[in-house]
Amino acid sequence: MSRTLRLLITGGGTGGHTYPALTTLSAIQRRQVAHDVLWVGTAGGLEARITTEHGIPFKAITTGKLRRRPNLRELGTNLADVFRIPVGVIQAVVHAARYLPDVVLSTGGYVAVPIGVAAKLIRRPLVMHEQTTVVGLANRMLARLATRIALSHESSLEYLPASARDKAVVTGNPIRPELLHGSQAAAYDLFGLTFEVPLIYVTGGAQGSKQINTLIAEILPGLLPHAQVVHQCGPAWIEQMRAIQLPPELADRYHPVPYVGAELADLYAAADVVIARSGAGTVSELTAVGRPSVLIPLIPTGGDEQRKNAAYLVSAGAARALLEPRPTADLLLAELMPLLADPGLRGSMADAARKLGRIDAADVLCDVLLDAAHWPR
Repeated sequence: MSRTLRLLITGGGTGGHTYPALTTLSAIQRRQVAHDVLWVGTAGGLEARITTEHGIPFKAITTGKLRRRPNLRELGTNLADVFRIPVGVIQAVVHAARYLPDVVLSTGGYVAVPIGVAAKLIRRPLVMHEQTTVVGLANRMLARLATRIALSHESSLEYLPASARDKAVVTGNPIRPELLHGSQAAAYDLFGLTFEVPLIYVTGGAQGSKQINTLIAEILPGLLPHAQVVHQCGPAWIEQMRAIQLPPELADRYHPVPYVGAELADLYAAADVVIARSGAGTVSELTAVGRPSVLIPLIPTGGDEQRKNAAYLVSAGAARALLEPRPTADLLLAELMPLLADPGLRGSMADAARKLGRIDAADVLCDVLLDAAHWPR
């Protein structure tokens, strides 16, 4: 065995696939394990930018998307992808064979399939991680090739092929450790908040959400007498949200911002309620920090995963959710008002969320990787 752990990472396209891998890599670095890393992804995916920002060696491959329900409008794209997939597999095999990793970490997305095939062909252990409650199509394919399967939720087991379930372990979904150490006081100082009413943090993701922004705009007059709001609305929406006309006595309670970066940990620490989508990363963060939420799933998504993620938290008493495809402002307000009026209800939901959280997920996944590589720890 070499003295330096050689780790090949694949996965990306979105933050939900990219950040768990990055966080796990950070856990390896914190342990001071001598390591070398290569990340294989797509040139247009988020992983290409993130690896550049963090100085991680990166190789791009071609890949195609396997559509569950192809239609005639996508016929040309589907045909092109039929040819892209074998090209991507060849490229993946070349990169993997040249690098010869001790272990491969796959965190999903269609780019992970060629590397998973390559790992099998060159006989290297493959650890596959699934972030959502529903195992995605790419990961269902890789499950049969994987050495170990790391799941974020116990309920994901039923979505695996029966022959692969004995390889599965529940690790949780790695989140950035800094999110666990926010300061309520820092958030209140930054946004000029008051302790007179509860704080709602609203996010539709880095780019914002038209649906969420529209709903918030509609309910603000009825909401702000009972709450204050910090709203990450996205850069394209900031001027429109700032232009909303509110009664002068309530205007200071609404704080739209284009983007939330390093202050996210402080906002989580300060928020009494969070309104958000229910992607895998958001759900993992909400449960790790223990915050009650009202979830508005993005519908449709592949496998309807966001609605299933939301239902998972609702069934545990950790969240409320608008599961209808076109929720109304009145429905959102009706879900919020009991939470704002009852600190005890918020507290019980926070406890339920915290019980679902896995703040040690990155370290547990790190252990799975080292074990698969037969590496001492």
